Order: sequence, then structure tokens, then C-alpha cells
Amino acid sequence: MGSRQPDGDLALRATLCLMDSGAKTTAFGLVERVRNGDFDAFQALFERYQHRLAVLIHYRLGAKLRPVIDVDDVMQETFLEAFQDIVKFEYRSPGAFFRWLNAVAIHVVEDAARHAGRRKRDGGVRVPLRSESSPGGADPADSLTPSRILFQHERIQLLMRRLDELPPQYREVIILAKVEGLETSEISQRLGKPREAVALLLHRALKSFRAGAAQ
Repeated sequence: MGSRQPDGDLALRATLCLMDSGAKTTAFGLVERVRNGDFDAFQALFERYQHRLAVLIHYRLGAKLRPVIDVDDVMQETFLEAFQDIVKFEYRSPGAFFRWLNAVAIHVVEDAARHAGRRKRDGGVRVPLRSESSPGGADPADSLTPSRILFQHERIQLLMRRLDELPPQYREVIILAKVEGLETSEISQRLGKPREAVALLLHRALKSFRAGAAQ
């Protein structure tokens, strides 16, 4: 008799724990240290959230933008802007810093998409950071770039493969709920759907994810 496969929700939680590994100091404490000029604290924040944020950026770019915009480029710009604007951040509750960081990333992706569109019209050439997809690119600030780290973790790779196998609406609601960490009411606003419809959609999405994990 074969061993029981992990529940889809538990598998997601396990992978998210891996993404946030090493989180021994609270984000609030690290942010306060950054505000006092402690760059090492900012590096700790980078290391804490880079996996989860890289996954979100990967899916936010989508199939059309990923060939022309590198996840590592977006990550580097996101953390640069976050470091410069850290004084604007207000800690309200656990998870607040990651949500703020994600909002910065959304802005960076939108800006990068506009620049990519202009480069395409002007016939410009993108000069990306060095990564798995562009080994000839410029050196990033950290030699272990987020996309390299993602590809080094089998569990995260497996999660992304399973997400890719899902219908788009299932993949989107799981990412919003389990990776981005939004509440049902927030997902409802984001998708423009009633809360009951979002709850049902998430239930069906997790059921489908669980079925894939059991195969």
C-alpha cells in the first residue's frame, strides 16, 4: 500500500515555509534596523522574501513578457526602490512588509512592461542581468540571483510545474491566496467576484491541485 500523498494545501504551506526559511527575526525589527542605516538588515529582508516574490513576479510577467523581461532584473529594481523608499513603509500587521514589497514589484513590472514596449517599437536591445536565461548579461548585485535560487529548489520547481498545469483561473486564485497571502475579501476585490464565488473557486482550485499532487 503506497504512502499517502500530502494534501494540496499542506504542500503549498510546506513550500511557502521553504520560501521564507531563515525568518527568525521579525520583519518589523529588520525594517527598524534598515531605517537606522543597517544594510545587513536589508540584506536579511531580501533573503527572506526573494523566493516568494520571485514566484509572484514570474507569474505576473506572464508568457508574453518573460522572454523580454528577466525576473532577476525586476527583483533587483524592486529591492533598490524598496530600500530607497523604506521610510514610507508603515508596519500595521504581520505580512504588511511583504504586501508593501509586492506592491513595489507590481509598479516595477508595469514600468518594465512600458519600457519593453518602447524598446520593441524602437528596435532597442535589452541588456539583462546575468541569469540562467541570459548567461552573457551584466553581473547582478548578488551572484545567487532569485531565479537561480528558485531553480535550485526542487520543491519550488515542483510547485510551479503543478501551478502551470492548472487552468489559468485556478492558478491565479491559488497564487493570490497562498503565495501573495490575500484574504478572501481582498481576492474578491482584485478579481471583481463575490466572496462566495471566490471561496468556491479557491476550493475547486485546491482540489484540482491536490489531485495533481496525488498522481
